[in-house]
Amino acid sequence: MIGPTTLPLREIVPGVHVAPQLDAAAMTEAARIGFRAVVNNRPDFEHGPDQPTNASVAAAAEAAGLVYRFVPVDGRWQTPQQVEDFARLLGELPRPLLLFCRSGARSSRLFAAAQSSIARG
Repeated sequence: MIGPTTLPLREIVPGVHVAPQLDAAAMTEAARIGFRAVVNNRPDFEHGPDQPTNASVAAAAEAAGLVYRFVPVDGRWQTPQQVEDFARLLGELPRPLLLFCRSGARSSRLFAAAQSSIARG
């Protein structure tokens, strides 16, 4: 169970939450409240140089003891291969799991597509 936080989280299924863009400082908070893994679905510099980079967030996540993966995907569409790869990754990552992108929407869609892929076998 995830503890109280000020992070902008939304649970999409038990043990899996999504959030809008997170920065390096958020990784310490994510670990503190109980997350075990984080996936960044937002490509670096998608909307300019002010966006936190994968490298900075990854370093902070690892320092906080989180399993971290960078799976950048387009906000409008994910390829079938990206969905299959993400489905495999979901089977490997510990829970509770935190996914993030610009708004949380692409992470939610990618998760739903991966779950459908898993259900189809």
